[in-house]
Amino acid sequence: MKINPHLRNLPTYQPGRPIEEVARELGLPVDSIIKVASNENPFGPSPLAQEALRRAIPAVNLYPDGNAYYLKQKLAVKLGVEPANLVLGNGSNEIIEFVAHALLGPGVNIVVSQYCFAIYPIVAKMSGADVVTVPAKNYGHDLAAMLRAVDANTRIVFVANPNNPTGTLAPREELIQFVNDIPDDVLLVMDEAYIEFLEDPVDLVPLIRLGARKNLMLMRTFSKIYGLAGVRLGYGIADTQLVSALEKIRQPFNANLLAQTAALAALDDDEHVRKTRANNFAGLEFFAKAFRDLKLEYVPSFANFVLVRVGDGQKVFEAMQRLGVITRPMGGYHLPEWIRISIGTRAENERCLEALKKALA
Repeated sequence: MKINPHLRNLPTYQPGRPIEEVARELGLPVDSIIKVASNENPFGPSPLAQEALRRAIPAVNLYPDGNAYYLKQKLAVKLGVEPANLVLGNGSNEIIEFVAHALLGPGVNIVVSQYCFAIYPIVAKMSGADVVTVPAKNYGHDLAAMLRAVDANTRIVFVANPNNPTGTLAPREELIQFVNDIPDDVLLVMDEAYIEFLEDPVDLVPLIRLGARKNLMLMRTFSKIYGLAGVRLGYGIADTQLVSALEKIRQPFNANLLAQTAALAALDDDEHVRKTRANNFAGLEFFAKAFRDLKLEYVPSFANFVLVRVGDGQKVFEAMQRLGVITRPMGGYHLPEWIRISIGTRAENERCLEALKKALA
């Protein structure tokens, strides 16, 4: 078979290791392991979403609503946009694939920051496009340099804010200027997977609502603060013409019945979101103090994880894993001395810290 040559040197994305796999490998009881590797909600899905899922189980023999009418209506009201401004994905990763199919191919490029989310360059290379990587500034986006890197062949610029895996946040004024300065024929994809963890985020939705930036797409997800990573549901907010083009690429029924059901209920559970945010702020402060006490370099985070420099990241990851704590080594992001720790419950954070101390010792 003549495999697509674009795949020859394409890396395989390695997600955080599941608890069951680590338990099998190390011979540990499943319930003795905690996972703080994949930026998941430590409280799980909201109680409202769980109850809705239980009620939906008898209907899983039926295909879901292929247009997700009720979910789009509810999201549109919440965001102050039209349903036609929304496109749903099997996780926001699928939205990234949509824009790649729509805009990329050989001879064009995307612009990203160093330490960007790994899926951006993977999807670009899968399409045969080039990747222009701009050096990071304090582990975050150098927006001015990224703007200068845009050329006649640039089709998409990806910016995650807060950024994964570093947790950095672009300064408000710089971000607004950047959004306004991107050329009209270049799509700016703002990945806002962690926006709900911010106290005072920059609200870019009005630019889409008013039609002021037709080349802007915002990506959000139900995986993080809503605790629905397992059902896979993300969405894009964009100009209706762009959404119409992406709908031609989207596979039917990509947002499954359980995903739509859980998301509809989760949108009503403000208490679950409040509880998650409060726990996250406390967890970030806990680790920041601990790392200062241990004299470990870390990147101040605005998301639900924190990046910390531990020496040999892979060895520390393995040592902590043997202690039943799964973190994320950062070698795949060209940060081999670092690991990423997701914020857990207070008990999980304390156990993670103790495991880290033992691993370092």
